[in-house]
Amino acid sequence: MGKTRLEAFSDGVLAIIITIMVLELKVPHGSDWQSLQPLLPVFLSYILSFVYLGIYWNNHHHMLHTVKHVNGAILWANLHLLFWLSLVPFVTGWMGENHFASLPTALYGVALFMAAMAYLILQHCIIQAHGGKDSLLAKAVAKDRKGKVSQLLYAIAIPLAFWEQWLSDAIYVLVAVIWLIPDRRIERAIEE
Repeated sequence: MGKTRLEAFSDGVLAIIITIMVLELKVPHGSDWQSLQPLLPVFLSYILSFVYLGIYWNNHHHMLHTVKHVNGAILWANLHLLFWLSLVPFVTGWMGENHFASLPTALYGVALFMAAMAYLILQHCIIQAHGGKDSLLAKAVAKDRKGKVSQLLYAIAIPLAFWEQWLSDAIYVLVAVIWLIPDRRIERAIEE
């Protein structure tokens, strides 16, 4: 099977997820700077989640350039990833509306952790369908330090939300910054 429907469906779902998030932003009832202040946590959580979704879209796009064909395992693994990403608007809104309270912040981390796990599962399915260790994707991602460090940081941040919630938020920002640094592994592998 070709990959075009998987790409189109994934792009569409991510576009809808971002649209849902922005529609959750409420217009202030006043026209001064003070009326914006209560919305600041909601807006900050939106920015962080938008960055995360952008990172996933970008990396998903690059990863699919290594795909020649898809099978059932890849389709289901991709749906698994999209499921966890589809929860991002809910946990984003909950966290922002409750000013980064402990439980919403922890569940935000759970959604990020599970999306990271789902991405690795999808990556593994693609590698298996395209020659295992000799596949282009396997060569490109190699040891995947960024992915492993991200999962470790999420695993630390989730329980930390109940003791030092601000530190948990800082870890989520740190992981986003780590992934904002351009990762050219797949691009280099494709060029070779």
